Amino acid sequence: MKTLIQSMLLALLVLVTVGVQSQEPLRVLFVGNSYTQVNNLPQMVANMAESMDDTMEFRSSTPGACTFELHCHNQSMAMICEGGWDYVIMQEQSQLPAFPMDSVEQYVFPYAKQLVDSVYARNPDAETMFFMTWGRKNGDTEFGYPPMDTYEGMDSLLCARYMQMGEDNAASVCPVGRVWHYLRDHHSEIELYQMDESHPSVAGSYAAACAFYTMLFGRDPDSIRFDAGLGARQAYVIRSAAHAVVYDSIWKWKSPLPNALYAEKPLSGVSVSPNPVDEVMTMHLPEGQSAEVILYDALGRKRWRRKVIGPSCALSMLGVSRGLYMLRVVTEESVGAIKVIKQ
Repeated sequence: MKTLIQSMLLALLVLVTVGVQSQEPLRVLFVGNSYTQVNNLPQMVANMAESMDDTMEFRSSTPGACTFELHCHNQSMAMICEGGWDYVIMQEQSQLPAFPMDSVEQYVFPYAKQLVDSVYARNPDAETMFFMTWGRKNGDTEFGYPPMDTYEGMDSLLCARYMQMGEDNAASVCPVGRVWHYLRDHHSEIELYQMDESHPSVAGSYAAACAFYTMLFGRDPDSIRFDAGLGARQAYVIRSAAHAVVYDSIWKWKSPLPNALYAEKPLSGVSVSPNPVDEVMTMHLPEGQSAEVILYDALGRKRWRRKVIGPSCALSMLGVSRGLYMLRVVTEESVGAIKVIKQ
């Protein structure tokens, strides 16, 4: 009887702990320009999260036409260095990544790296995410560079360059441009652009927000209940596009182990048992030490985040499917990862 009561109390404690901790807001910093600012994209993502009983707190630095280079020297860098972010989302000026490669290597890639390095230096448990933008409605002939003269050419260049930035910097990429491409191919009746054929309409920003919600929370966008005033039918079509492009292939876009390449201090005195785990595992820490613990699945999707205090703390794996996971652990003295097998 004593064993049964103890088991019931442990289960209740786990459920209560999970219920409280799941309400912790995701803290997101958006660094970009008018493509992020128009229609208040960050607020739209927060509204989507609220409709799904998730919580996102955000701040933004989005001066018009701002480049990565300028962000390295304005208030964006100060905001990054404040620390405490779960995600930092970065959007380059709309045309620069589609320029000839020698220009991109000089004016884009070095500053992307500088921003990412700053994020990881001041936010040891953060994930960086590049905002893949879209080609202009009918291309861009302003600079006399033929590959940019059509939508397909410009959009393909933007996709390739953002994916390279993600690969080069161990960062995720939110494929907003790919969602727009899907909608243009399959639902051309939806107008994604404003009259300038560059900035997003409300529908265009909604498509971007669906992609970001999926990437940030790892949940199916089909279930989002917020429609931004677009009406049920149009919002459903856009959410379905985000499902097809982002959710069904999230492994393409997510960094497999955020921050892993930037862990400078190995974990010390930290372990979990049992491993493999069935329902509940225990994290062991030095007496009085606290840690931020994040569980990622094999596709790099964040499953949950917990704050624990030593010398031991129960972590529930209820509701987590079988497979290989990575437990990201950040303490005051160390940072690293532990492989966990759910059986």
